Amino acid sequence: MSAVDVRLVTPDGVEDRPPDELELLLKDQDAGVVWVDVPEWDDEAAGLLTQHFGLHPRAVHDCAQRNPVPKVHVYPDQVFVVLHAPERGARGHVHYVELDQFIGPRHLITVHGPLNPAVAPEAAQVETRTVHRRLEAGRLQVSSSYQLSFVLVSALSARLRDYLAALTEEVWRLERAVTGGHLGDAEQFLEEMFQVRHGLLAVRTMAALSGEVYGRMATLDVFGAGPGHGWLIDLTDQFRRLRTMADGQREYLQGVIEFYQTRTNTKMTIAAERLAVIAAVTLPVTAISSVMGMNVIVNDSTKVGELAVLLTGMAIMSAALLVWARRKGWW
Repeated sequence: MSAVDVRLVTPDGVEDRPPDELELLLKDQDAGVVWVDVPEWDDEAAGLLTQHFGLHPRAVHDCAQRNPVPKVHVYPDQVFVVLHAPERGARGHVHYVELDQFIGPRHLITVHGPLNPAVAPEAAQVETRTVHRRLEAGRLQVSSSYQLSFVLVSALSARLRDYLAALTEEVWRLERAVTGGHLGDAEQFLEEMFQVRHGLLAVRTMAALSGEVYGRMATLDVFGAGPGHGWLIDLTDQFRRLRTMADGQREYLQGVIEFYQTRTNTKMTIAAERLAVIAAVTLPVTAISSVMGMNVIVNDSTKVGELAVLLTGMAIMSAALLVWARRKGWW
């Protein structure tokens, strides 16, 4: 398998080309858009692309490592963009799947950043494979590298939206359980709700940061005037709306969490009050029996009269405390 996949994109579709044709494709100004996809960055890919595209050393370094936040660097002959897409992990963890782009006037280089070992390689190529299939099937026509980049990022935006939709279904399920009077394991149930909230927060963060990146690109007008600038504005708006929707779902889920916690805490408070009443009622009985049960005086016989007086005193004191607790509203 080659280190890179070279494709020639024209209004008629897409063609796979060998990497050794890169120089000829770049020299032919009428050939179309040269799309180079790098499934896994390595020294071979770095050397080949630096030779033909003159990549900046800083950008090459960024492709070789995981980048924690999206970014954009504008160079004289191309733009370097880093974005993230979500991938569900174990126990509510959200993996950040990186997609790097070098966008030039006639070329687009897509690089799939280093992955967590727990993430399948296919998860990093969702957007590029989707766009490639659409080009092969003739359902998409692309006339410039900027348009191709726009389509790819729109696919990433759709991936965020699909992930948000899946999380929203989880929110609905949890809300139905809470309003239905969930009586299961409270600790496990809260853990599940916080995992979903974490996923919503991850989507919100990815959309917000990506929106800022494309807002900056729109300000710099890196795609030029006309349709190019419109595509940047469109992507900025897509990410802004995703951020707003994620915020709405997160606030809704937070309300469900607070409802559940309040109800659980109220039950615990009521239980504690009832235990306090029981303790208060049995306190005089415990005190008197403890004193009378001391082995200070040893009696050979039980005095029924004195025993009756003691038991009556215990009952009266317990009843008085029970009435007092009732007046205090403890039960």
